[in-house]
Amino acid sequence: MGQKLIFDERPKDNRKDLFDREIEIEKIEKAVTSRKPLILILGVRRIGKTSVLQTALNELNENWILLDCRKLKENYSRRDIYTLIAQSLSRRIDKLKNVLEKINGISILGNQIEIKWKGRNYISLADLFDHLNEKRVIIAIDEAQKLRGPMSNEIKEAIAHAYDYDKNLTFILTGSEIGLLYDFLGVSNPKSPLYGRYYEEIVLERFDKEKSKEMLKRGFEELSFKVNDNVLEEIYEEFGGIPGWLVFAGLQYYSGKSLKELKEMAVQIALNEIENLLNRTPAKRRYKIVMKCIARGSDNWTKVKECLEKEEGSIISSSVLSNILNSLEKMSIIKDYTFLDPVYRDASMKLAVR
Repeated sequence: MGQKLIFDERPKDNRKDLFDREIEIEKIEKAVTSRKPLILILGVRRIGKTSVLQTALNELNENWILLDCRKLKENYSRRDIYTLIAQSLSRRIDKLKNVLEKINGISILGNQIEIKWKGRNYISLADLFDHLNEKRVIIAIDEAQKLRGPMSNEIKEAIAHAYDYDKNLTFILTGSEIGLLYDFLGVSNPKSPLYGRYYEEIVLERFDKEKSKEMLKRGFEELSFKVNDNVLEEIYEEFGGIPGWLVFAGLQYYSGKSLKELKEMAVQIALNEIENLLNRTPAKRRYKIVMKCIARGSDNWTKVKECLEKEEGSIISSSVLSNILNSLEKMSIIKDYTFLDPVYRDASMKLAVR
C-alpha cells in the first residue's frame, strides 16, 4: 500500500488516515497549548494511543521528541535510556540543533547525536531538560510504564524538576498497562518525586458497535472490497471495538483469510503477548490458572479462589490471590473479573499451564 489507509497496521500520524478520535486529539492539543506540564494518554493495547499521540504532535506547531520505551529491556541500564534519548533527539535534530550544540556532554556528528552518560562531561537528565527548556519542547514518552526499573527514581526526579522549573517543557506519557504507569509515576505515593503533581488524563475508549462497523466499512471501501453487514457484525463481536484488532481483522479478511482463520491468528498473537507479559511475574503458572478461571466464567472472588484451589489441589491464601488479581488489573488485562480485550479472554482459554 503506497498511501496510508485505515487498514494499515502501522501507527497513523495524521488526521486524514486516522478514523475518529477528533475529541481526544483536541483534548491533547488544548492541554499542550495551555502548557500543562504532564499529560497522560491511557488505554488498553491496540486502542490507538500511538496513532493519536503522533497525529496530535504533527498537528501542533511545537518542537517535540518522541521516546518509544518498547525498545527498552526490562532491566535497562543508564546507557540504554541515554541511547534511546539520543536516537529520539537525532530524529529531530533539524528543530533542536541550535540548542543541542551548546550543551556540554552532547556531540553532534552529522545527523546523529551522542550523549555522555558517564565520566567527564556527563550530563544528567535534569540538566538536559533545563537546556531543552530554552525552547518550547514537548517530550512524549510512549509506553512509559516500561521506565519502571533501575533508573525509575532518577527519571522521576528529573521530570519533577522540569515540572517545577522548566516552564517550556510539557511531558506526554502513554501507557497500555495503566496501573503500572500509575505505579511508575507515584503521584499518590508520598515517597515518589512526583507525589501530588497534577496531570491531565485523556482516556481512549473502545468503539461501540456502530462506530466499529463504520470503521470497517470505510476500510473495506478504501480497498474497493465489498462485504456484507453480517461480516462487519461478526468482526465486531469477536474483537470488541478495539481499533487495532479491527484493522488486523479487516486486513486479514481482505487478504483471503476466513473469519475463523483470522481469529485463530489473533488468538496466537495474544497468547505470545500474554506469555511475554507473564514472564516477569514470579508465579507464572498461577497467573495462567487465574486467567483461565476468569475466561471460563469465574466472575467473583469466591469463584476464582475455588477454581484456583481446585486446579492447584491446595488451599491458597487470600493475599496470594489478591496480589495476582491486582497485578492482572495493573497490566490492564482484566478489570472486575472481566477481560478488557475479548481476544485475550479467548487466548486465556488456551493457555498451557505448566
